[in-house]
Amino acid sequence: MRIARYALAGEDPVFGIVELEVDAGQHPDTVAEITGDPLVGPVHYTGQRHHLSDVRLLAPVIPRSKIIGVGRNYAAHAAELGNEVPERPLLFFKPNTSVIGPGDPIVRPADTDDLHYEGELAVVIGRIAKDVPTDRVGEVIFGYTVANDVTARDLQHSEGQWARAKGWDTFCPLGPWIVTHFDLAEAGDQQITTTLDDTVVQDSSTALMVRPIADLVSYISHFTTLLPGDVILTGTPAGVGPMHAGQWVSVEVSGIGELSNPVVDDTPAGDSE
Repeated sequence: MRIARYALAGEDPVFGIVELEVDAGQHPDTVAEITGDPLVGPVHYTGQRHHLSDVRLLAPVIPRSKIIGVGRNYAAHAAELGNEVPERPLLFFKPNTSVIGPGDPIVRPADTDDLHYEGELAVVIGRIAKDVPTDRVGEVIFGYTVANDVTARDLQHSEGQWARAKGWDTFCPLGPWIVTHFDLAEAGDQQITTTLDDTVVQDSSTALMVRPIADLVSYISHFTTLLPGDVILTGTPAGVGPMHAGQWVSVEVSGIGELSNPVVDDTPAGDSE
């Protein structure tokens, strides 16, 4: 199942179930509206259905609590930045105010001259989880989506901690929807590709993670309670690099979908075009 969050012009956001042409269903490339929030309670079809081209897709989840990133979880990425793979998972937080959806602009703040893309698979937590053993991690995962862990690389290097480098508004694109039908094995063996304009810049597989999803979720749950809607970014493969205003960056995870966003420069208040 693919669960999207979307809005029609002038209306409030709602959730829906997406059916694609590849599903060979009766309503290809449409979204069927459902009531409520699938992360917190039962939902029902309303009978309303829309073509995907007629709706604006939004971030499929706005974390109520936290986004946890995993650094250096692909050996080739650690090496390209001159780092060793850490003995234990290297973790950081991104604020929920950094989340944007498909097509929303990534805003480069004036404080950075080296804004990087980082395409990733994201895990969405579906229930309260604490001290989860690895063999039960599948029980606490709601689904998977695509993420771009946008990073101000110069701030990351100069400040000694990653709060600003990773946490600016717009630095966590998520989408286009949440896939709930993957099991851990499937999620851990998907192609991940990042394209900057027309150039492929990252081309790897989630099978190359240093630590698989079950290990990450279990490890994280031992130091912080995971809540429904929490998002875990599982790390980025090799090929990270700068992006500039006027470019589009797209991250695709096979079996899930593609997340695309334009890059723009920040316009200080009071400035005009």
